[in-house]
Amino acid sequence: MSDAKQQTFETAIEHLQGTVKKLESGDLSLEDSLAAFEEGVKLSRFCQEQLTVADQRVELLMKTPAGEPAELQPFPGTASQKS
Repeated sequence: MSDAKQQTFETAIEHLQGTVKKLESGDLSLEDSLAAFEEGVKLSRFCQEQLTVADQRVELLMKTPAGEPAELQPFPGTASQKS
């Protein structure tokens, strides 16, 4: 993997999926399996960090100017799904 900070979330996910497939194939030596596993852990952590940052951004965007959670309004033309 190149420097994780230069990857996008989508690229990291693709690389992670490829790493998992290699590990699941059972064709790797022990040393190669450990290296692939280490790579997968790094990719997984990178992706989790990206998701955490995105979640924090969404939370910030969903607050009112007073810092309270904003009440979501349905899009025009869609029915409200309140039960």
